[in-house]
Amino acid sequence: MAKGTVAYKIIEKHLVSGRLIPGEEIAIKIDQTLTQDATGTMAYLQFEAMGVDRVKTELSVSYIDHNMLQTDYKNPDDHKYLMSVAKRYGVYLSKPGNGICHQVHVERFAKPGKTLLGSDSHTPTSGGVGMLAIGAGGLDVAAAMAGEPFYLKMPRIVGVKLTGTLPPWVTAKDIILELLRRLTVKGGVGKIFEYFGEGIKELSVPERATITNMGAELGATTSIFPSDEITRAYLKAQGREEDWIELLPDENAEYDEVIEINLSELEPLIACPHSPDNVVPVREVEGVKVDQVVIGSCTNSSFVDLTRAGKMLEGRRIHPDVIFAVAPGSKQALELIAQEGILLNFLKAGARVLESACGPCIGMGYAPPSGGVSVRSFNRNFEGRSGTKDAKVYLASPEVCVASAIAGEIIDPRRLAEREGIKWIKVQMPERFPYGDEAIIPPLPEEEAKKVEIYRGPNIAPLPEFDELPTEIQGEVSLIVGDNITTDHIMPAGANILPLRSNIYAISEYVYHYVDPEFVSRAKKIRDEKGIANIIIGGENYGQGSSREHAALAPRFLGVRVVIAKSFARIHHANLINFGILPLEFVDKRDYAKFSLGDEVHIPELIDRLKGGKEILVINKTTKEEIACKYSLTPKQVSVLLSGGLLRWIKNKQKVSVGG
Repeated sequence: MAKGTVAYKIIEKHLVSGRLIPGEEIAIKIDQTLTQDATGTMAYLQFEAMGVDRVKTELSVSYIDHNMLQTDYKNPDDHKYLMSVAKRYGVYLSKPGNGICHQVHVERFAKPGKTLLGSDSHTPTSGGVGMLAIGAGGLDVAAAMAGEPFYLKMPRIVGVKLTGTLPPWVTAKDIILELLRRLTVKGGVGKIFEYFGEGIKELSVPERATITNMGAELGATTSIFPSDEITRAYLKAQGREEDWIELLPDENAEYDEVIEINLSELEPLIACPHSPDNVVPVREVEGVKVDQVVIGSCTNSSFVDLTRAGKMLEGRRIHPDVIFAVAPGSKQALELIAQEGILLNFLKAGARVLESACGPCIGMGYAPPSGGVSVRSFNRNFEGRSGTKDAKVYLASPEVCVASAIAGEIIDPRRLAEREGIKWIKVQMPERFPYGDEAIIPPLPEEEAKKVEIYRGPNIAPLPEFDELPTEIQGEVSLIVGDNITTDHIMPAGANILPLRSNIYAISEYVYHYVDPEFVSRAKKIRDEKGIANIIIGGENYGQGSSREHAALAPRFLGVRVVIAKSFARIHHANLINFGILPLEFVDKRDYAKFSLGDEVHIPELIDRLKGGKEILVINKTTKEEIACKYSLTPKQVSVLLSGGLLRWIKNKQKVSVGG
């Protein structure tokens, strides 16, 4: 047990039930929640269905930062719904254009020592200020807003010891890319990464947030830094010094595992297509012609990132063959670079300035050309995520991005700096940030809030109701996929699909749309004509990436009741359970090859085996083979599955409470 660590201290203080032993189920109190509009509309519909009159957290914030293209009524209607829900239920609202949820939350709301649950996988960004911040599905967040604790398996706490000093042109982005290079996108499953050592002292809060943000790509539960004098200075500049507490690991703190990174030995790194862990030194891919460059996303759009990038561009122009854009992460960051004259450097260099929003990171505009190369300061480069299926997307620091935009090809910024005479600068934190709160709407008083009428546009559809888990399942294999299937594969985003997030009937038409265009029609036929369950067979790390619960909700609507995979990503595994889909794992991973599309499957004695903790027997009726499957379910998760999902489980609990 990693006693004495920052993460352990926060979990221990917030523990509602369970023992702090890795792998055991615990429940923790949630202090704050955040939602964003791509996941938030559904989360608030679920919250409303719970019948709670006002959020029960210390603070909840609804951000509008994802579905920003208003090409028709759908996104504006959802935004109006979110605005009315925030007023009605005691939630802060960050209006469109105010910034990306994770950056704004770090700036204006995150508190050391508190817990945060967010309906976005990059919620751990707030770990940069010493907060235990965890990404989850929207239904889990709705439950937290209703006063429910958050259940999870106690993670192992991994200490990442930073020693040495970052050389010029090597940044926080390179630290997390180095971890991804070493550990892969599966290396953080079931773990919290806690950073310590002398090396953390030179990292500002925005730089720490870059690292905790992209820890999500490791599959980690969360990542966290101590809250020290650097944290205090940052919060003071934000006008929030009263939110600061010192939160350091004990001198004799013992981690479950320690990884050491000597910052002095790092060099500029880049993640090549199509995975964040496909990391190599920039020098190894120099010379690749670039079509598009963009700085932004919740990973690298802070004042620190924008200042250094803007200084690099001073007196220079973007290569004539490159389209370059910058998306400031928040209104605050945009105000600050405007005050400092940095914004003018971008404009004079020929950059496009995009809205302070997620934008290109989620395929919401600014897609690359066909077959094009795009270098981005983002956190994900899954195939097709950019909006262009055959684009080649590279992930790198803003410094590598700017260097490549100037050169017209991928180039090590050290080499460009030497050639162009560009000096490395250490960005200083301002004594006072422009707060940028003009677009943050605080909650109404409770009595006034009760008078608010909720707005519902025609694109908002009622939640479908799902039945309980049956005693046995008759089904058919409707899809077989390989390793590292992402939630982008399962439920694509982009400008055409994302506006349907509040309408499960409409968005379900796009499940696995780019992987197998026939899947939806096949699943409906199995569900409606044959009257049996859909069963999906998957490889390793099934469901990695975004926290989007629609990747579980929409398949459940199509009749998927079981996913059998070699292994699962944490958030998607939880989302499957939340919507009554049974996640099974092969006891012998070679059994993956024993299934073919269209195989008839029988799963007998399902409820008895789940209640008894026994292996599940899956009978392939087509091949006459019996396959043993295991599951990683806590007692509470078994109870949720038997109920048919978390919403039914909560309603059943409320009935028992009222009856008692």
